Amino acid sequence: MTIRKTSRRNFIKVIGLGLAATTLTCSGIGYVATRAPDVETPTFTFGEENTTGYHILVTYATRAGSTAEIATAIGESLSQRGFVVDVRPVKDNPDLAGYQAVLMGSSVRMGNWLPEAITFIENNQSALVQTFIALFTVHLQNVDDDETSRAARLAYLNVIRPLLNGAEEVYFAGVMDFSRLSLLDRSISKMVGGVEADNRDWDKIRSWVPAALAQK
Repeated sequence: MTIRKTSRRNFIKVIGLGLAATTLTCSGIGYVATRAPDVETPTFTFGEENTTGYHILVTYATRAGSTAEIATAIGESLSQRGFVVDVRPVKDNPDLAGYQAVLMGSSVRMGNWLPEAITFIENNQSALVQTFIALFTVHLQNVDDDETSRAARLAYLNVIRPLLNGAEEVYFAGVMDFSRLSLLDRSISKMVGGVEADNRDWDKIRSWVPAALAQK
């Protein structure tokens, strides 16, 4: 995927939009501009008939729904390997008891995982460090294989990494779908050269098996 750099002119436009949004937050117009369309955050259980005795939680934080769809694909794929897999949104604060592994994912906003995902890790840190955990990040920028892109991807987890004990990490390209964004976010995305595209590599997503689970 080609990443467009933000020009000084576009950057100024984005700043202007941000200031305008701040001004409008107390008005009905501001609410409409910043409110994103409703996004489904489904829950699933896959592989209930499996008898391996290995129970996995796939939990996710999403803004526009792409990460929920990726989490669902991961859960369904792992169930085909013999695991029982629950897929749950982070916002439901899933109980970690009874799981032998936790796979957690989030989309990226402002260079970090979503706040609810970070809060979940902070609130459940003592349990997570005693459980096998792997992390998947869904993002639109820094998807190339050059050193700059790799460094930028790794930076998405700078806040989270110190809270966990060497969790395995994987990065998936996401979706730009203007219909899933608020009016303001849509305007900003267009200003900085965003183009609608579904960059998800479903083969990569469905074939991802954290190393520790591949041996089960």
